[in-house]
Amino acid sequence: MADLLKLLLRVAEKAANVARVCRKEAPLFQLLVQEKTGVDKNKKFVQDFKTLADVVIQEMIRHDVGAQDFFMFEIFPEESNKFENGLGESVIVTVCGTEKETAALLATVLDGDQTAATLLAHAIHQDAKLTLTDTGTDDLHIPLSPSDLGIWIDPIDATSQYIEGREEEAAEGRLCPSGLQCALVLIGVYLRATGEPVMGVINQPFNHKDPTGWKGKHFWGVSCGNIKACSVLRPKDRPAETTAAGGPGLSVVMSSSEKQTVKEALAPLCGPDRLMYASGAGYKILCVILGLADVYVLSEGSTFKWDSCGPHALLRALGGGMVDLKECLHSSGSSHCQGGHQDQGELTYHQPHTESTGADHWANQGGLVAYLNCQILHRVIGELKGKF
Repeated sequence: MADLLKLLLRVAEKAANVARVCRKEAPLFQLLVQEKTGVDKNKKFVQDFKTLADVVIQEMIRHDVGAQDFFMFEIFPEESNKFENGLGESVIVTVCGTEKETAALLATVLDGDQTAATLLAHAIHQDAKLTLTDTGTDDLHIPLSPSDLGIWIDPIDATSQYIEGREEEAAEGRLCPSGLQCALVLIGVYLRATGEPVMGVINQPFNHKDPTGWKGKHFWGVSCGNIKACSVLRPKDRPAETTAAGGPGLSVVMSSSEKQTVKEALAPLCGPDRLMYASGAGYKILCVILGLADVYVLSEGSTFKWDSCGPHALLRALGGGMVDLKECLHSSGSSHCQGGHQDQGELTYHQPHTESTGADHWANQGGLVAYLNCQILHRVIGELKGKF
């Protein structure tokens, strides 16, 4: 199954390149944005958009993974692959067998713009230029059968930041609160029987910029039984003193729209600069993975399985995890850690909410907490109990 990880890394890099191509020219990019409506809309946002980049990337990943006959998966995408062109015609976006056929299909979406369609089709069909020599994937022996696995795809997480396109850069060791750096390609693999996340790939298409343009960075993790492997080293645990004791306090990342009661409950654990805000669920989890924050707290059910599955696998590979906040707050028992993971409340990825419709079918409805250190998780849960 190391071959699967290599495949996912390659298709994620192709996806990142498509995202960069689509963002490069402003007039081209304006053709690609479409507002979501109805059951596909995220209720957290007044306006929720998808881009043709989202749909193209999603379909490219499905095409490239599905083309491998020895991999048989259930693949779950975020977006509908139906796009409406300027004439009001609905077009089903797919990746065709040849670059020329894909360009012809995309031209119908892009109102006959052959130049844009050709550019996108070329990015879709070219091989990813990704160096895997430093990943250590060749030494991985993962005892999984492809038929036991499912895949979640988030083609571009933090789509609103991708659309706005602000080119903010963070100082060394600091998170980026908004902008293109928050936009990620997320791929997660889980066990269909249990919903446990076992493999994740994160690609950050806009990691840094040099004179030739934006450059990306990729991260991966595997957590399967006793096999724990990750491209990221576990950050050193920071001391958990509160500011009242003179220590540095915990660092918590959350959405700026988080409930005021949650902010007030966690403020005593954090110093003035350690209650932080950032865009994108995937990016906030990546901040925990990289040690830029101790925990990510979200009290709303506004994230989905495609947001969390891939990053969750990296957290587990590093000895952490991701829990359902509501379940942990309502638990009457004393939970503890098993092999570094919380023994209850961990998010799973195989069962929908049958009582919900549309995107909410696969929402993380109880909110979530992403963590690397169980003791810090328990402190956060303790502070939040009974507060909202």
